[in-house]
Amino acid sequence: MTTSSGVKAVAYEYLKLTLATVLLVIGVYMFKFPNNFTFGGVTGMSVVLTAVLSVSASTLTSILNISLLIVGFLFIGRSFGIKTVYVTILMSILLELCERYLPMTQPLTSQPMLELVFAVIFPAISSAILFNMDASSGGTDIVAMILKKYTSMDIGKSLLLVDMLVTASSFFFFGVETGLFSVCGLVAKTFVIDGAIEDFNLCKYFTIISDNPDPIVDFIHDELHRSATLEKAEGSYLHQSKTVIMTVTRRRQAVQLRNFIRRVEPTAFMMITNSSEIIGKGFRGFN
Repeated sequence: MTTSSGVKAVAYEYLKLTLATVLLVIGVYMFKFPNNFTFGGVTGMSVVLTAVLSVSASTLTSILNISLLIVGFLFIGRSFGIKTVYVTILMSILLELCERYLPMTQPLTSQPMLELVFAVIFPAISSAILFNMDASSGGTDIVAMILKKYTSMDIGKSLLLVDMLVTASSFFFFGVETGLFSVCGLVAKTFVIDGAIEDFNLCKYFTIISDNPDPIVDFIHDELHRSATLEKAEGSYLHQSKTVIMTVTRRRQAVQLRNFIRRVEPTAFMMITNSSEIIGKGFRGFN
C-alpha cells in the first residue's frame, strides 16, 4: 500500500467514524433526551441523573464519557483503541455544541412513539457501524472491558442488568408512560442493533455444481475479483463427474454471478446461502 492510498484509507475510515458519531448524537440529543427515554448506556444514566441534578443530560453524558475514558486508561491502558477515544471525545464535543447552538426545551413532535423509533434507530445504526470498524462510543463499553480484565463476571448479563435498572428507574422519576416507552426502547435497541450488524455484514455463499467450471471461475477472478475453492465430485444418479465451486461474494456481486451462471451454464446447480460471519482475506480479518 502506498503512502497516498494509506492516508486515503485512514481518512475514509475516520469519515465513517465521524458520520456514525453524528448519527448517534442526532438520535440521542434530538429524540432521546427531550423525551426522557432512559434505555441503557451512559446516555440513559444521564437522563435519570437530570431528575436529581441541575445539569443537562448532554453535559452529564460528556462528563461520564470522559471520566470513563480516563478510568479506562488507568485500568487497561490504550488497548481499547484510538478509534473509541476519537468517537468518545467527538460525541462529547458535538453534544456540547448542540446544547449551545440548538437548545431543546421540549420534544420535536407530540408523538412519543415516533420519536422513540428514531431514538432507537439512529444510535443502533451508529453502533453497528462502529462495531464493524472495531470501535465503540465508549461509556459502558469501557466498563465492560475493565470487568473482563479483572473479573470472571458474565459481562453481557451484567451490562444488561445495569441497562434494566436504569430503564426501570424512569418509572419513578418520569412516570409510567415514559417508563413503558423506555422499556420498549431497551427491547427494540437489542433487535435493531443485531439486525443492522447482520445486514451490514451480509454476504452470499455460493455452492455451484458445474459441468464447465472454467468460465465461471474466470468470471469470479476477473470480474468480481474474488477467489473460489474447487472440488471434484460425482453425481449419485448417473455417476457423472462434476466440479463443485465454492465462493463468497457481496450482495451486489451475487446478482452478477447468478445472472452470469444462468447465461453461460443454465443447467448448473446453485445453492446460495446468506451469511453475516465471513472471516478471511477480503472480508473480516482475525482481530
